[in-house]
Amino acid sequence: MIIRKLRLQRGWSQEQLSEMSGLSVRTIQRIERGDKAGLESLKSLAAVFEVQIADLQKEPEPDMTADVKITEEETRVINQVREIKGFYSHLMTYALVITGLFILNYMTSPEYIWAWWPAMGWGIGIVSHGLSAFEVLNFFGADWERKQVEKRLGRKL
Repeated sequence: MIIRKLRLQRGWSQEQLSEMSGLSVRTIQRIERGDKAGLESLKSLAAVFEVQIADLQKEPEPDMTADVKITEEETRVINQVREIKGFYSHLMTYALVITGLFILNYMTSPEYIWAWWPAMGWGIGIVSHGLSAFEVLNFFGADWERKQVEKRLGRKL
């Protein structure tokens, strides 16, 4: 978690950190996910971030200084990026499957194009997912959740 925080503070991607540290992207992903890092990996990362190895081994605690914990804004942005990533993954799956269906349709019964039906049905889901991921129409977003919690608790948060 500290590795991710330091990387995000500097505005680096995992690929950039990989190049600077000499570690694989996969190794950085595992360390950021919470897996235990080897001593050589920690040495490389400590050199890149210009910190002590012991600082990288610490777990962030709630009472630590603000430069180590992830702020609420950073958490919100990270979650939004995950939502956008999920949308792009969904969109790629849609494109591949629908393309396959059109090919199958053309090969089996070119006189009737039935592949439009799943394309349109699933397409509605894609549009809905995109509007939500990019917060274009976000009826049930963070503000809505906060208001509902306040309403049920009977106080402002």
